[in-house]
Amino acid sequence: MADADLPAVQRLEKELFPEDAWSEAMFLEELAGCPATRHYVVAQDPDGRLVGYAGLAAVAGQADVQTIGVGTARRRSGIGAALLTELLDEAARRGCEAVFLEVRADNAAAHRLYERFGFVRVGVRKRYYQPANVDAIVMRRELRRRPAAGFTRGNQ
Repeated sequence: MADADLPAVQRLEKELFPEDAWSEAMFLEELAGCPATRHYVVAQDPDGRLVGYAGLAAVAGQADVQTIGVGTARRRSGIGAALLTELLDEAARRGCEAVFLEVRADNAAAHRLYERFGFVRVGVRKRYYQPANVDAIVMRRELRRRPAAGFTRGNQ
């Protein structure tokens, strides 16, 4: 994602999240963190129209999916899965051990996508999404396990 993508991203953002859409300033702030702590990507159709976007924050071995959006006309076509795959791959490239995200409790399609990718529910943030008073389900996916500390029979 680049600054030039923001008008199309904003149109899609307002379509998808009318009550709590991110502002252009919020996206600009996120993009300012690229590549140090942020990774933002877009998906385009064959005609070059932006049909999806996603962003990741990664610091100190932990990553957070900041946002994923796919236009309603292009849902269930694999775009969300492709965007999520890119975020997980980037988290792994950065050496992260876990990826977290928050998803609206009333977004069943997103829940299914995240569960298909191995995310598990680890908590709830009550009334997180405002002004709708909708809970956020906090989910986590482990990327890799640390090796065991200490000695084992094989390395004594």
